[in-house]
Amino acid sequence: MHPLLRLIVSRPQLLADHAQAYADLAAAEFAAASVLWRRRALLNAVAACSLGIAVGLAGVAVMLWSVLPGAPPEALWTLIAVPLGPLLVAVGCLAAARAGGNGDAFGGMRGQLLADLALLREPRP
Repeated sequence: MHPLLRLIVSRPQLLADHAQAYADLAAAEFAAASVLWRRRALLNAVAACSLGIAVGLAGVAVMLWSVLPGAPPEALWTLIAVPLGPLLVAVGCLAAARAGGNGDAFGGMRGQLLADLALLREPRP
């Protein structure tokens, strides 16, 4: 008889405890992954809104530049600086979304499953 079957028959509570440990591990890893996914979604939403604002302000700046050809060169820097603020916010949010937590979302669960499978496959006397 396989040792796993013998263990299930003789001590079924161990199997229930092991299943409960898997459920706890899955819940913990899902909670950590959902926090990461929410953070990325929020950063991407802020980046998209900021990029839309920057494009709109850049369009207004181009229209003002074309309508006011006699504007002094000292005032033209504002036409560049105003859309640059939201553009920098968008780039910063995209960089933060990509940089934060590139780890494996369910690496602990995968590692535990592989360890259990290796234990089941090892030869028994």
